[in-house]
Order: sequence, then structure tokens, then C-alpha cells
Amino acid sequence: MRAYISGHRAVNDTDLVELALGTPVDLWLGVEGESEMEREARLDAARDILAENSNLPDDALRVAAETIDEHAAELFNVVSLPHVSRLTDRRAGRKAVAA
Repeated sequence: MRAYISGHRAVNDTDLVELALGTPVDLWLGVEGESEMEREARLDAARDILAENSNLPDDALRVAAETIDEHAAELFNVVSLPHVSRLTDRRAGRKAVAA
């Protein structure tokens, strides 16, 4: 399956996030080994972007929520467990029989 955002093809998860948000992921997360000066410059740029695009945090949360919704089964590998009250009833029944 191919993913396109605004006519641009996302070839991996990082591309998808960058195209959806319109900013590089490294701007928000940083890069390993960055100097204090590089960090400050990155954070200043991030502040400027947030000042100009006040809806960006909401957009980021929406993208994350949609992704989780689309891939919940894969992300969480949910397995149904027996209902707690059934287990309690079975244990109570065993105690009553043993008494």
C-alpha cells in the first residue's frame, strides 16, 4: 500500500509523519550528539513554528490518534480474557462445594 500526502509519497513511517506535520521529526525530537548550541537553535526554530502554526499540536495528536486507530490490533495485540466476575463465581462455587 502506498501513502500520499499532498501529492508526495511517504516511503516510510518517518516520511509519513514529516509530510503530515510539515516539519522534520528531528526538529521536535532532536538528534543524538547535538551540541547545546544546536539544541537551542532547534528549540528556537520549533518555538517559531508553533507561534506561526498554533494548530500544529492538535494536528500532531490527530495524526497519532488516527494512526493508533488504524493499527490498534497490530500495536496492542489485544487478546480477550475471561470476565472477572466469571472467575469470581467459579472460585466461590468451588469454596461452597469444598465446605
